[in-house]
Amino acid sequence: MSEFLHLRLSDPDVIARRRRTIRSHRVGFLMPAADVIQDLATWGPANSQPVSQAEAERYCRRLARTHYENFPVVSWLLPRRLHQHFYNLYAFCRWADDLGDETGDPGRSVELLNWWQAELDRCYSGEVAHPVFVALKPTIERFQIPQQPFSDLISAFLQDQQIRRYETFEQLQDYCRRSADPVGRIVLHLGECFDEGNVELSDSICSGLQLANFWQDVSRDYDIGRVYLPAEDRERFGIDDDALAARKTTPAFRELMRFEVDRAREFLLAGAPLVMRVPGRLKLDIRLFIAGGMSILQAIERIDYRVWEQRPTISKSGLFLQLFKRLPR
Repeated sequence: MSEFLHLRLSDPDVIARRRRTIRSHRVGFLMPAADVIQDLATWGPANSQPVSQAEAERYCRRLARTHYENFPVVSWLLPRRLHQHFYNLYAFCRWADDLGDETGDPGRSVELLNWWQAELDRCYSGEVAHPVFVALKPTIERFQIPQQPFSDLISAFLQDQQIRRYETFEQLQDYCRRSADPVGRIVLHLGECFDEGNVELSDSICSGLQLANFWQDVSRDYDIGRVYLPAEDRERFGIDDDALAARKTTPAFRELMRFEVDRAREFLLAGAPLVMRVPGRLKLDIRLFIAGGMSILQAIERIDYRVWEQRPTISKSGLFLQLFKRLPR
């Protein structure tokens, strides 16, 4: 994950939070945190319990509200009329991401992601049964969202099952194009401001956010066998596979991380003009996500790029400070 809505859903701390019981913001009773893998027993390939539109939308809201992110899925800045549509989009992404990352078996993940693609195909042919697609279908129809961005997201999660290291930055960019950029494109549809110029700016923001998250999670990704630092960049700074495996913050590694952080920041800044091209309160929400990416990069700089020893984190207060620094005077 995402991009405007989600970047990483496989964080161990996040997984722990999913299994806790939390209090709903809207209702006065306790409800269990949603767990996609557990929900396969009810709504997996072999099962399809019928649900109403209202039940499906409630399920998508629950998925979004019981999950922690670097920044909120739906902020108070977003127009209320779009909240449910964002929940529906998030639920689709959450299922795809968890099917790719949470089964513990790449073969099983491929099988489930292919099933998810088939469910998406069915949705676009007019057939829905799974609650996510029951909720998502009216969103797709209301905003005339094409299928390609959703399929691109699934293709990225399928790629995760086979490719765990990248030789070139161009290859990593292609991955971002399918793992992050599609969410921004869908958001442009939801904001009814989709055009070629906005797409280019949105892609830059989404890729920048994805890169920021990669550099935030260098250590955690390495723990699960994934290296997003391109081999060509590591070679440029003298970090071979053995040096990477040593997990030491050498001067050379700090220079590598400085280079990657600066590049991610360039992507975010290049996309910033999008803020003035989108309507209404969506401007502030996009500012929020740019501020979130910038805050991650600044957190990496604050720890002197020592991402092996410490995971850089951002606070809500720090995030909103960055947001308001970027508000027009």
